[in-house]
Amino acid sequence: MFSKILIANRGEIACRVIRTARKLGYATVAVYSDADRDAPHVALADEAVHIGASPAAESYLKFEAILEACRQTGADALHPGYGFLSENAAFAQACADVNVVFIGPPASAIEAMGDKALAKKRMLAAGVPCAPGYLGEDQNDETLIREAKKLGYPLLVKAVAGGGGRGMRLVRADAELQGAIDGARREATSAFGDGTLMLERLIDNGRHIEIQVFADAHGNAVYLGERDCTAQRRRQKVIEEAPSPVVSPAMREAMGRDAVAAALAVGYRGAGTVEFIVDDQLNHYFLEMNTRLQVEHPVTECITGYDLVEWQLQVAAGDELPAKQDGIRLTGHAIEARLYVEDPYTAFAPQTGQVLWWKPEAAIQGGVESGRIASGVRIDDGIREGAVVSPFYDPMVAKVIVHGRDRGDAIRRLRAALAQAPLLGLKNNGRFLSDLVDHPAFRRAEMTTTLIDQWLERGEPLLQAPVATDDAWCVAAMARASASGTSWRANSVSAYGFTLRCGDETRAVRVNPDRAGGVAVTLGTRTEQARVLSFAVGVMRFELRGVQQSAVAMLSGAQVHLAYRGHSFVFEEVSPFPSADALQDPSRALSPVAGKVTQVLVQPGDSVAEGQQLVCVEAMKMEMWLCAQAAGAVKALHAKAGDQVESGALLVELAINNPTEA
Repeated sequence: MFSKILIANRGEIACRVIRTARKLGYATVAVYSDADRDAPHVALADEAVHIGASPAAESYLKFEAILEACRQTGADALHPGYGFLSENAAFAQACADVNVVFIGPPASAIEAMGDKALAKKRMLAAGVPCAPGYLGEDQNDETLIREAKKLGYPLLVKAVAGGGGRGMRLVRADAELQGAIDGARREATSAFGDGTLMLERLIDNGRHIEIQVFADAHGNAVYLGERDCTAQRRRQKVIEEAPSPVVSPAMREAMGRDAVAAALAVGYRGAGTVEFIVDDQLNHYFLEMNTRLQVEHPVTECITGYDLVEWQLQVAAGDELPAKQDGIRLTGHAIEARLYVEDPYTAFAPQTGQVLWWKPEAAIQGGVESGRIASGVRIDDGIREGAVVSPFYDPMVAKVIVHGRDRGDAIRRLRAALAQAPLLGLKNNGRFLSDLVDHPAFRRAEMTTTLIDQWLERGEPLLQAPVATDDAWCVAAMARASASGTSWRANSVSAYGFTLRCGDETRAVRVNPDRAGGVAVTLGTRTEQARVLSFAVGVMRFELRGVQQSAVAMLSGAQVHLAYRGHSFVFEEVSPFPSADALQDPSRALSPVAGKVTQVLVQPGDSVAEGQQLVCVEAMKMEMWLCAQAAGAVKALHAKAGDQVESGALLVELAINNPTEA
């Protein structure tokens, strides 16, 4: 039915779809925005077409540009990936109207399940258990507030067109409700063009368990086990695993039966996921159906042995499903960790910047290509060294997937893979992921969808930044003393005294080479004898206290980006001269990240109190508020709603009150 597939997406999912399509003999076409001109998915495809500016609304969400790319290249099929237009019924219909095969469900099924309120009504009619909620068409704030009070707390305010945690707010008290309604509506309108909301009573301390379903055009439908996606932060998934450690065979069958019934009820075709929330008594309640491939589909592929993208292409071509329900077997245990460029130790703030080091093949024995499974490890990514991660898209840049004989085996493999394939150049959650799967709550399968957020509120040690060890300081000092970071010659390094800073700690350091090729590294009153055996292409091999070890060290300006013993740190040589930005100036409110200004709550001349919200900046699915650091008056504004701003950009100038003024 088709021979050339355009992938209307970017990043790791575009790369992943291209690989399977090419394996099956299909030609592939990539599309890209300004920000993605040099992205890996562009080079991987047979052809690539530029479709617009960096913001998604001006590129990956433009029907006309994507369909024109199909016409231009002769692509007769389109795979939407996930996110962007993957669950847009109008887009699926637009593809059909120009005879481009949409590799996904029919527009009617997307429409039926795309409105979460209507989907929930369908499930109630079909007898599928649902959590109590408000699904009405009356969207007045007064009505929503009244219905919320009837339901009681905690509850979720959700966008009916939402997904991926966007347009969703958790409310635990009356005082939080109005802000949640405003924030969810604003975010939903921005992301989906639809600010319609629904309310849902939160199943507190619940588990998020979803069923992978597949249906073809011949009336066949199956489920391929479940995935446990309970480990979340801010309603977005962090770790996914299959099978769930709490689901029995009988529970799996009951949930699978409900999921298949939901798919058949809307004439579904292709890959879909039915999401359930499970309470502490293991009762399951329908949440929503995602009418697309999920981010976490690789764990299902691992335990079933099936390529789900291959299934998608076969179903789209009119073939029957490759397997019947009684032929599907689950083997072993798989875990996926989402690698986000965010700082888990500063409330998961998103990060932008250049990738200095990323060699995922180091975690896969035999150097097998990224995106393939080998020795129980698979890494799906869409980044490369030297690339700049922009603020325009999701902060997830890669997925580390492992398959073990059981859950304990999979956890061990995942921790090793995360240590062996560090990402340097941007702060990321790699170490947090490793610590999370080793946490007693995860190992004992006691996670809930809100536990990480609770840890954040109470200062759980897991969310406190790791402190560099003395050995890490020694390694960073040796790397910094190197002439270039690409080679090591002991006789090229003279005695070198300097000051290094890592996090909140600053230390005086001295490196003294000797004639035998060794070095003495002095940290304060402590001196360690070491020997650098080699330092090439970022990998330092050295001997410390008689033990040979390795570390990755990348030099960038005055900084050393170090990956050592499963931890990543940034050390910076401190200049002896004071910096203009050394002290925070409360009169200058700077953007915390590169992103888009969504709200400005003050005007020149306004009086502000300490802690008052000034400006909201959105980046990578997160809203961050810039607050006044001291009381004063607004002197000048340097941004307006809708502006794209760089990290550190001046947004608001304040005239700070004198201490005697009140």
